[in-house]
Amino acid sequence: MSRAFVKEEDNIADEVPERVHSPHPNYVTPHGLVQLQQQLQEIEAALTELGRPVAGAVGADGKLVDRQQRSVLERNLRYVRERIARAILIDLKVQPRDHVAFGAIVDTLGDDERRRRFEIVGEDEADPANGKLSWVSPLALALSDARIGEIVTWKRPAGDIDLEVVGIDYPKA
Repeated sequence: MSRAFVKEEDNIADEVPERVHSPHPNYVTPHGLVQLQQQLQEIEAALTELGRPVAGAVGADGKLVDRQQRSVLERNLRYVRERIARAILIDLKVQPRDHVAFGAIVDTLGDDERRRRFEIVGEDEADPANGKLSWVSPLALALSDARIGEIVTWKRPAGDIDLEVVGIDYPKA
């Protein structure tokens, strides 16, 4: 059959690309694992709400179902399930207290005299605007293994800043 006689939306599910997984180990904090599990529950609930009909575009409640929305949710479901399956939970109680490691909350003082606080977390938990850095980010890698009193260089597009590590702590579980 010619493509001229095929409705464009018939191929929408094919147009939703898979989410790319990081090549790095999926280290997670306890909080990060909980976040992933919550995401899984939210996606499953959204799919249940759609009614998950196998064929056809009508949900369990008789409403039309957005096929692209379903495709996106199913793709995200596969992604989050894989992230959970690959999760490596790090016990923060056994992390070193004398230098920066995964899960550390690091207090710094910059050469610009500004105090900053960063938490080194898993990739899925990262939120740079709130000071949560992925353990593979350039700043987290620069801070890695630093001890109190050491100076590390934060290489930024806006210009490098030297940061002195003035405190190292870990979240209370």
